[in-house]
Amino acid sequence: MRKKIVAGNWKMNKNLAETKTLLLELKTKLTASQTEIIVAPTYTNLGSAVEILEDSSITVAAQNMHQAENGAYTGEISADMLKSIGVETVILGHSERRAYFGETDELLASKVNTALQHDMTIIFCFGEELEDRKKNNHFSVVENQLKKGVFHIAQENWKNVILAYEPVWAIGTGETASPEQAQEMHAFIRKTIANTFSEKVADKVSILYGGSVKPNNAEEIFANPDVDGGLIGGAALDAENFAVIANAI
Repeated sequence: MRKKIVAGNWKMNKNLAETKTLLLELKTKLTASQTEIIVAPTYTNLGSAVEILEDSSITVAAQNMHQAENGAYTGEISADMLKSIGVETVILGHSERRAYFGETDELLASKVNTALQHDMTIIFCFGEELEDRKKNNHFSVVENQLKKGVFHIAQENWKNVILAYEPVWAIGTGETASPEQAQEMHAFIRKTIANTFSEKVADKVSILYGGSVKPNNAEEIFANPDVDGGLIGGAALDAENFAVIANAI
């Protein structure tokens, strides 16, 4: 049985006081959730988040991580640093990291390797731009990102990987892939994994949808057989909205 997961990517939002308030609200509202919940506050608040959530089932994730173990990389954070404060899950490959910070598939493959060496759980993001979909290249773009970024790992390492398909044209735009479009791509992703690795691996990996999921569309999107949850952006910054989404599975 695949895990049902709802992860909240807070991006560059919420100072320390706001983070504490939101986390305490989430602890109250998500106590009965059967879904695995992950939250990704900003770097400066990760340690506090771990402390606040230590008596809950909510997992804390980092939004990014450097591929090197240590060194002269001003402003960067290593896997060991994250693990030293109790953070063992990391988001890699988010479209904003690819677009704004020039992260390539090859760089992300290196980050994946480092995370796996530290036995971390990876939420690996990928997805097509609007131009790709208009040109009907969305399947090949997604397949290429997967093959270059994560398909080099050993079969036994898939237990540490959560996939997050995010159509870039639907992030922060208010646009959302239709439930049919989401299912079509998630089924394609699962088939691609099965063809490259095995049916067993494909059946076990959780594939999240990330593209303007909101309380009013979550249930319909999550009802698809190959959609195992969501990577939530803006709606994750409101405890009530996030709880509704988490309970929609």
